Amino acid sequence: MAIDPAHIGREIPTLVKDASLVMEKRQTIVDASVKLFIQKGFHSTTTREIARAAEMSIGSLYEYVASKEDVLYLVCDSIHKQMEAALEEAIDESKSPLDALTSAMSDYITVCDRMQDSILLIYRETASLDSESQSFVLKNEQRIADLFEKLLRRGVTEKVFTVADDKALQLMAHNIVVLGHMWAYRRWFLRDAFLLEEFIRHQTSLVVGELTGSN
Repeated sequence: MAIDPAHIGREIPTLVKDASLVMEKRQTIVDASVKLFIQKGFHSTTTREIARAAEMSIGSLYEYVASKEDVLYLVCDSIHKQMEAALEEAIDESKSPLDALTSAMSDYITVCDRMQDSILLIYRETASLDSESQSFVLKNEQRIADLFEKLLRRGVTEKVFTVADDKALQLMAHNIVVLGHMWAYRRWFLRDAFLLEEFIRHQTSLVVGELTGSN
């Protein structure tokens, strides 16, 4: 998925004035880097390796980013944007809140399954970013939770879900986000214990039961 030029994030310095070319080349850098970071780790990957994988000279690479940390930020940003876009597409506001939540959770956890290595990359490497970049990465995480929070609020408004207060609603939205991540970072156990469909069914049942008082 291409990096969206309208997406508000940290400004990465570039020597190139053509915005569309910057977007195109940075996407090439991201696509090459995410594979290297997953395979070797951020610290063990060199900028020369990134340039080679992106089929660019090291000089050309530095026309679009100023450092390897810039590349890591762009990788994290791209991963979050893919997850956010998939979740936005999954949330069908024409459905009842209960059906919309069930469908959105299923699609979201399925996306997390597909992007499990990328999720682990973010957990593992975000600490390598400077504080400003970390702040933007966390804002990306928050936007994903906000999508579930909006869905839950509609359910409360339509008296389908019962939530104690606003903090409880926000907490439930974040719980759902973490459930998808759990499939990635606890896969050493979960893969042997559950099929993906079973995991989705059990987790959705727990969330819906809490929201509707049917537990």
